[in-house]
Amino acid sequence: MAAISLRDVRKNYGATEVIHGVSLDVTDGEFIVIVGPSGCGKSTLLRMVAGLEPITEGTIQIGGRVVNDLEPGERDIAMVFQNYALYPHMSVYDNMAYGLKIAGLSKDAIRERVDAAAQMLELKPYLDRRPRQLSGGQRQRVAMGRALVRQPAAFLLDEPLSNLDAKLRVQMRLEIKAMQRKVETTSLYVTHDQVEAMTLADRLVVMNGGHAEQIDTPLNVYRTPATTFVAGFIGSPAMNLMPATVAPNGKGLDLDGGGTVKPRDMALPESGRKVLLGVRPEHLSPVDDLNADLKLAIRAVETLGADTLAHGRLADSGGVGGEMVARLPGTSAVEPDQVLPLAIEPGMAHLFDRESGKRIGNM
Repeated sequence: MAAISLRDVRKNYGATEVIHGVSLDVTDGEFIVIVGPSGCGKSTLLRMVAGLEPITEGTIQIGGRVVNDLEPGERDIAMVFQNYALYPHMSVYDNMAYGLKIAGLSKDAIRERVDAAAQMLELKPYLDRRPRQLSGGQRQRVAMGRALVRQPAAFLLDEPLSNLDAKLRVQMRLEIKAMQRKVETTSLYVTHDQVEAMTLADRLVVMNGGHAEQIDTPLNVYRTPATTFVAGFIGSPAMNLMPATVAPNGKGLDLDGGGTVKPRDMALPESGRKVLLGVRPEHLSPVDDLNADLKLAIRAVETLGADTLAHGRLADSGGVGGEMVARLPGTSAVEPDQVLPLAIEPGMAHLFDRESGKRIGNM
């Protein structure tokens, strides 16, 4: 096991900079998930840690050792890829044992490690099979077992579940988290799936355009997003972001779509400032007209069983505002063309600067 440290790591392709000075400290045994949309630089960052991509500037340390100029095989890491990368002509046992044979371990030592990993990953009945005789989930477990037997300083996982169906992904998430807690190996995991990120991570690195927008625990990222990008990316449905201007004399926020709102437990910045009011759909509750902070003119309703999503626009005295969605209990009786009065749960509103997109204060 080993800590991983990145200091102002940058990556250029010619004149184009794709990773913009990322710094990160991963403690020994920590599970870090790097999450973001396609093209944000998350896989490039992981490949630089692995040594598969040279860095342009900065320093990468693994276990206190600078590895900038070391080959992948010298970094004491094991990587699990999206496409499994198994040898089709080898049995499961030989796939898992191959790296150990190359390293010169004895047959007894190899057998001991492979058996232990196969037991942990429930692969014992399949050790004599070839990859083509396995399901997608079993093949992914073989790829993980091949990394596990190496007993590396760190695991690097690049979207390992993206080829699996939804039900199997849930099962494999649980298995990966259980395995990592058992072996306590430092892990960097890349995904574009926010559910994977939130359920697996000790801490998240939210990437956007080659920048680390926020590095924090999943709960803190959800509760206090640092930017409008993070607010919109983490959470499903995404956070509602409503353009507004701070009203004079602390009276509240004048919404661009019409109406004034003053969320409870919120300190307002100086009057006249252009802001974005952020409210997550699950933090809006139906109320009577007198207690409403906002009114939603419903255009469409999604009934999901446990939840009902009401989609529409802000409405105030017939005015039309921006797009908005409210997550309501599944028993809610709402219909299109209905105007629904909503209250913002106390302490659950967020303010962002409209120009920079950065969070204002700690509310």
